[in-house]
Amino acid sequence: MSQSVSIWLLILLAFVAANLPFVNQRLLTVVPLKAPVKNLAWRLAELLFWYAVVIGIGMAMERAVGQNQSQGWEFYAVTGAMFLTLAFPGFVYRYLVRRGGR
Repeated sequence: MSQSVSIWLLILLAFVAANLPFVNQRLLTVVPLKAPVKNLAWRLAELLFWYAVVIGIGMAMERAVGQNQSQGWEFYAVTGAMFLTLAFPGFVYRYLVRRGGR
């Protein structure tokens, strides 16, 4: 797989993972919750979890190509902002289009 394809695949994975907390009512898309509607705190915790998963997959892909580059706080700030931007469609669907998850 070329580097260009792997980068686009990682961006697509990030887009799907960023929207997962907003499109279902299960914890981490597997565990059913007792409450009928998942609150925003659970969704933000899931968003942080999926961000860590995507970063881990990206680092594994980087290691497969060569040696990992050490990253500073700037890298995580930029990728975190990008992840939040990718989560915007799911947030709009859940809280603005569907009127509070009804």
